[in-house]
Amino acid sequence: MKFSGHRSLSVVAVAVAAVLLAGCGKKEAASDALVIKIGHVGPVSGAIAHLGKDNENGARMAIEELNAAGLKMGEKVVKFELLAEDDAADPKQGTAAAQKLVDAKVNGVIGHLNSGTTIPASQIYNTAGIPQISPSATNPKYTRQGYTGAFRVVADDVHLGGTLGKYAVETLKGKNIAVIDDRTAYGQGVAEEFKKGATAAGGTIVGHEFTTDKASDFNAILTTLKAKKPDVVFFGGMDAVAGPMLRQMKSLGINAKFMGGDGICTTELAKLAGDAMKDETVFCAEAGGVEGEQKAGMDKFRADFKAKFNADVQVYAPYVYDAVKVMATAMVNAGSADPAKYLPALKAIKYKGVTGDIVFDEKGDIKNGALTLYTYKGGERAQLAVVR
Repeated sequence: MKFSGHRSLSVVAVAVAAVLLAGCGKKEAASDALVIKIGHVGPVSGAIAHLGKDNENGARMAIEELNAAGLKMGEKVVKFELLAEDDAADPKQGTAAAQKLVDAKVNGVIGHLNSGTTIPASQIYNTAGIPQISPSATNPKYTRQGYTGAFRVVADDVHLGGTLGKYAVETLKGKNIAVIDDRTAYGQGVAEEFKKGATAAGGTIVGHEFTTDKASDFNAILTTLKAKKPDVVFFGGMDAVAGPMLRQMKSLGINAKFMGGDGICTTELAKLAGDAMKDETVFCAEAGGVEGEQKAGMDKFRADFKAKFNADVQVYAPYVYDAVKVMATAMVNAGSADPAKYLPALKAIKYKGVTGDIVFDEKGDIKNGALTLYTYKGGERAQLAVVR
């Protein structure tokens, strides 16, 4: 192969040339590459589209890097293709997206974002024998259904909710604690685990109210809770609801500290809450986290992500990125993209990612999963601690 017309090749061109030439032998046409289809599902429309796009961009970044690396299986160069679907955080749309990926004969799936879409979709992937790694679904049920191909790369709600409940009482000194959840699989699950943790630490749950993931008026439930004089209000749900809720808490004169799980723990929350968010009054936890020497890798990922997409990481883009790389590594280790053949390699994976060390237990949960506790200062997330 001969290049002309330029005195030198750019780094990108050299990388592309390497991919084209690697393993070619005589002359291997691009069509002879082994195509591996990776599905990704997240809500790229609706109220939390900013989170779904964040996840999808993490997948795209990983796919592009894998293709630039010139990976091979046998004598064939591997070409990864991303098949991205939108579930709008709706369970029915989520199962339709899952079936669409199964029909497209994907080799594996990364997703979904929400527990409420991940759990019903997992039944479809399991029936089809397609491995699934969720980067962000935290409801314990997902990996407790007995599905051999279900994995996740973040800690679950038992750990997350329980840790936040303990933190509310022991660190924030909350005595009277109010709880609100949005009745989704995620929101209800994390709220119940929070209640267990807070009660075990000696706190008193003075009220538990309910809303939906599409609500915008919370005056009735907030007025009910205000009468009970809570020190802390915990919300099980997503940032699109938490932002307006914080605004209405301010207008009603509720001065309690506000807490939530990973669903509210985003860079977008400060914008959604506006001037209702005072410094160090909102606390949340991300179901993951790195510290020490591993922090440098995460910092580099965030910088690269910002340069590529002109957007800050919301929450889970790095976990999606690692999940794609983990799945691809299992395929390479097994020498096959056939789900039945690479599944054992996926179960046995030991991978150092930007989100930390990834090893799965017998259920498909990440071993020794971390949590990162945050508050907000000056409209920005501020890390408090990484706990395990």
